[in-house]
Amino acid sequence: MPTEILMPALSPTMEEGTLAKWLVKEGDTVAAGDLLAEIETDKATMEFEAVDEGVVGKILVAEGTEGVKVNTPIAVMLEEGESAEDIASDASAPAPEPEPQAAKATEGKSSQGPASGTSEAPAAPKSADGGRVFASPLARRIAADKGLDLTRIKGSGPHGRIVKADVEGAKPSAAPARDAAKPADKAPAPAAAPAGPSADAVAAMYQGRDYEEVKLDGMRKTIAARLTEAKQTVPHFYLRREIRLDALMKFRAELNAQLESRGVKLSVNDFIIKACALALQAVPDANAVWAGDKVLRLKPSDVAVAVAIEGGLFTPVLRDAEMKSLSALSSEMKDLAKRARDRKLAPQEYQGGTFAISNLGMFGIENFDAVINPPHGAILAVGAGLKKPVVGKDGELTVATVMSVTLSVDHRVIDGALGAQLLEQIVGNLENPMVMLA
Repeated sequence: MPTEILMPALSPTMEEGTLAKWLVKEGDTVAAGDLLAEIETDKATMEFEAVDEGVVGKILVAEGTEGVKVNTPIAVMLEEGESAEDIASDASAPAPEPEPQAAKATEGKSSQGPASGTSEAPAAPKSADGGRVFASPLARRIAADKGLDLTRIKGSGPHGRIVKADVEGAKPSAAPARDAAKPADKAPAPAAAPAGPSADAVAAMYQGRDYEEVKLDGMRKTIAARLTEAKQTVPHFYLRREIRLDALMKFRAELNAQLESRGVKLSVNDFIIKACALALQAVPDANAVWAGDKVLRLKPSDVAVAVAIEGGLFTPVLRDAEMKSLSALSSEMKDLAKRARDRKLAPQEYQGGTFAISNLGMFGIENFDAVINPPHGAILAVGAGLKKPVVGKDGELTVATVMSVTLSVDHRVIDGALGAQLLEQIVGNLENPMVMLA
């Protein structure tokens, strides 16, 4: 039977994507693992592989199409012995918007059967609320022959579509699949939180002014949604410290001189990653994430680092960072950052972690407050290292290189005193860098 290929969910946050490029054409024979298409998600352009072997019978979504919903049919695959004539006459019709439960249940292949015979299928019936009942042409013909009411049959195909198997075993007296919800059964919808002026209202404010409208891509929309969610739902609090970097700068220069023959050059950020990873081990209760109705405490230090790219940012994760040398962390971070800018990271490379680092020091920013990336428990905002007058241990006035940091903390996961202990460990590691090699 022809099999529908559905738009895949290539990341947990993906709701729709752009079918950037087809790597096959109609009539091509493919095997499991062969590349079918390139799909742009909210984060990256990823290759989509075939799950089974077969022949590409029909492409339903043209390349370059934006806003293709997850689980929407994008192509039809023919199995051995089938031809394009076996594809149902309405295979190219757009699929209905899936319900939340149906979307999960329909990931994978369709079990829709091919049309048979030459007579046309009966017109699509309407449900009790006037909506269309989705059924394959073959299912409609069998239902008409058996005198079945399709509005009273529950479909097992994609998005609740009624297929051959659903009607073959049904009887004319089949009970309704589900009763239409009565008004009294529906709970009143909660009042929506004010979202600011509407798009039309904002445009009206600037009528007559010279401006350019910038279309939001999937990444920008996702960033906007997640940051709004984070600031509305995560109870942030902030801890600030200044760190003297003179010992670290001297130590870094000595290490880089020794590593030059290996082509390794350590950055200050490499030391910050290592310092945070070791601090999470020293304060294990802070190595945690919020999981809805519980807190998950991780044993390894999986540290995410914000990487700015055109139009947004990624937070690739350095896993088991406490176990890796500074040179290994430096090499891995450079690789992740390069592939992040090329949008070539796999979802597992930027998902997870318990803690994040956002460094704007290279842009001259002295200090700032970073927004926590849920479900992380904390994020460290790192400013520039600047020469400043400081008071020495003996009370003398001297000059030192000082870096300001702010730890944003999720109060559901980490309390004030615990956050202070974590930041104290980070400061201690950076002001005494040799301890990170012990």
